[in-house]
Amino acid sequence: MFETAELGVSVDKEVYKREVPKLREGLLAVQKHLAASDLAVVVVIGGVEGAGKSELVNQLLEWVDARGVETHAMGQLTDEERERPPMWRFWRLLPPRGRMGFFLGSWYTDPIVQRVFGKLGDAAFGQALDRVVDFERMLTQEGVVVVKFWLHLKRETVVKRMKALEKDPLQSWRVTPQDWKFVKRFPRFRRASEQALRRTGISEAPWHIVEATDGRYRTLTVGKILLETMENRLAARRQRPKPERVPDRPKPPKVNILRSLDLSLALDDDRYETELAKRMAELSLLTRRLYEKRRSLALVFEGPDAAGKGGAIRRLTAAMDARNYQHIAVAAPTDEERAHPYLWRFWRSLPRLGRVTIYDRSWYGRVLVERVEGFCSPDDWQRAYAEVNAFEEALTDFGTLLVKFWLAISPEEQLRRFEDRQDTPYKQYKITEEDWRNRAKWDAYEASAVEMIERTSTAAAPWVVVEAEDKNYARIKVMKAVIRYLKKELS
Repeated sequence: MFETAELGVSVDKEVYKREVPKLREGLLAVQKHLAASDLAVVVVIGGVEGAGKSELVNQLLEWVDARGVETHAMGQLTDEERERPPMWRFWRLLPPRGRMGFFLGSWYTDPIVQRVFGKLGDAAFGQALDRVVDFERMLTQEGVVVVKFWLHLKRETVVKRMKALEKDPLQSWRVTPQDWKFVKRFPRFRRASEQALRRTGISEAPWHIVEATDGRYRTLTVGKILLETMENRLAARRQRPKPERVPDRPKPPKVNILRSLDLSLALDDDRYETELAKRMAELSLLTRRLYEKRRSLALVFEGPDAAGKGGAIRRLTAAMDARNYQHIAVAAPTDEERAHPYLWRFWRSLPRLGRVTIYDRSWYGRVLVERVEGFCSPDDWQRAYAEVNAFEEALTDFGTLLVKFWLAISPEEQLRRFEDRQDTPYKQYKITEEDWRNRAKWDAYEASAVEMIERTSTAAAPWVVVEAEDKNYARIKVMKAVIRYLKKELS
């Protein structure tokens, strides 16, 4: 794979001087068009040690308007990053629409290094690369242009450059013992890198292997490829028909998981108070053990309007240390959130080790409200099932405990609660015209929820369906489910 990047290709100084002004002009023009578009650009700079990755980025930043670029040199993990799933550090740095992001070091670095040093076997390495493919494919479908460069040198050239740097008092700091460890394993790095590039060179985000022996050739080649890729993607975006966003109103099966629930289940007040005190004590102790076990907890609450999500959440948080949990009420995305892939805002809020994040509505909005109301295209919500499953797998593989609740009530009970909210002054803030509009689409939301539960309930991230007609019963069932899961995972 790398043979074509070991030919000693170079560009003389005169050609370089002649080509650079035209290239700079083109990059600035295309960057201006990017700023007015709904696309973002992610540029991944990878390759062998000593190939001049930093010098390349510095030169590119001179050629473009640096105000529209975010540059990220991905070094050692911080404590904050170490306490969340590996992709968290990259998701939170994705550029918004209209901007570019340069990644010096990326989501490829850790899998390749771990493979070289024997910490990942063939199967685990392949699985890590498949996740990278899923990640990049999702980005491209969400309007992110992913441009990947691999700067290559022969081993002999790398050794020669590193020795020269060590002899230069002003440059010797660039060479570390870690760099020499990598050079000693150069054949392993080459094999692992070839495997990574072959497996992840998808049509939506292909790899561009660039020989880095000559700095002028390297920089000119990368600049031209970047310019051409951006021009092509912007042109394709302009020519693409605007995705049709039509409401989807499916009909629920006559027999389904929600209609089979026994909504008459109830708990009297005396029994409820006794159970509540007991379960709160259990939950308080268990959540304190999260940090000891180096785990975190994410709880997701979904259900019809007025199903009692907020009340169930408040009973949970009353048993927790307020310093260790975050309650997120998910509403319509902000302008900042709309400028990123839809999962971006949820990656940002993932809990650190020992902490709890509770989502009152969640990423499932894409296959519920966005589907039914036509806020996204059919392609968007149809692919979201696989994307959500991949997202949750990344969480649970890291060790995050994830439990998802669907609180179910009947349409008659919802109407009763809506009317109660309208008639009670201190509850009127809870009821809006949108709630009434959504109620008119009860069957479509029920059908969407049934499909969602069927397609996204897994052993590691189960859905717990709660009979919520009686609030006392629902709150205790939720608490018992969380306690049961924590005991299982923290024992």
